[in-house]
Amino acid sequence: MNVNVDQLKHTVTCYKQDMIKFAKDLIQIPSLSCKEGKLVNRIAKEMQKVGFDKVKIDRMGNVIGQIGSGKTKIMVDAHIDTVDVGDRSQWKQDPFSPIVKDGIIYGRGATDQKLAIVSMVYAGKAIKELGLEGDYTVWMVGSCQEEDCDGLPLLHIIQNEKLKPHYVVLTEPTNLNVYRGHRGRIEIKIVVKGKSCHASAPERGDNAVYKMSYIVQEIAELNKKLRYDKFLGKGTIAVTCIECKTPSLNAVPDEATIYIDRRLTVGETKDTVMKEIKSLPSIRKFKAKVEMLYYNAISWRGLKVQQEKYFPTWVLPEEHKLVKAAVKTATVVLGKPPKVDKWTFSTNGVATAGRLKIPTVGFGPSNEIYAHTVNEQMPIDHLVKATMFYALLPKELVK
Repeated sequence: MNVNVDQLKHTVTCYKQDMIKFAKDLIQIPSLSCKEGKLVNRIAKEMQKVGFDKVKIDRMGNVIGQIGSGKTKIMVDAHIDTVDVGDRSQWKQDPFSPIVKDGIIYGRGATDQKLAIVSMVYAGKAIKELGLEGDYTVWMVGSCQEEDCDGLPLLHIIQNEKLKPHYVVLTEPTNLNVYRGHRGRIEIKIVVKGKSCHASAPERGDNAVYKMSYIVQEIAELNKKLRYDKFLGKGTIAVTCIECKTPSLNAVPDEATIYIDRRLTVGETKDTVMKEIKSLPSIRKFKAKVEMLYYNAISWRGLKVQQEKYFPTWVLPEEHKLVKAAVKTATVVLGKPPKVDKWTFSTNGVATAGRLKIPTVGFGPSNEIYAHTVNEQMPIDHLVKATMFYALLPKELVK
């Protein structure tokens, strides 16, 4: 790689206390989707402090730090919004009061995934200080609203802000392994109508909930028959919510609604999914309405955003240049070859790789098993190694 890795490790290790302080600052700032403004400003301040060439906050509210101005464009992304904390009584500590214990940082967002931006920012600092620039441009992105709508922020940056990369690196947790894809998903709503009547004489009406119960059973059976892929695994379908409309608790409901989470493996698309669901016997018998959901929101900067809730499957071939460069870089940093694998959940890769066909790979600190849990954590050693990886990968890609 024509770089002194020991020197890089020494340099990044010297950043450790600043990185820990930055990480604790980030956890202390709540950053639910559409409410990331204060955190974005804190990240922009750190990017400016460590010497990024350019720092901007786009119209949606994503923060973008630039290093270099070369020919090859590389986008490194961490979404900085988090899910809510849930039942606080289950947390051992205040989720927004970070604890550092035995080399691990605990708090909401530690794993998923705003602390990855710490490694990205300090990788920028290392690139500048150690002269690791090359014929490349790196955009270090802290993206918003990913938890609400995967891919939306990067679609905005690429299509509306006109920053189109040749390669994308996602920093979602991979436990310092190289990930090259994941299943897609689609969110679906099914509505069936009935006829209300007094519950004392249910035979006078047409119970929408009873109709929906047949549909639910057919969906459960459908889950057993879905396509399987050797790398990504099986497609799945699950009913995640059920509602009904009724005049009162003493009346037969005249409408029932269910919501579906459909995970897509290789070869499954929104068209194939909608067709298979609309073909279910009870869907046809009861003339149920099947529709894909849409996301509509206003970003923290006031921009109206919307997108269909279809998030395409993607896989980058293991022999692709980006995967090989990531594996080589990780091997140098870790001292051993990384595992090449996939995420179980969905990421912003649904936009870059799934929709736009931009080569995308993942390498992130921490383990995804802690995502969205009351035990979210980030090993400090992972932050150091991820920093080294993000500093080295661009030069490896343009060799």
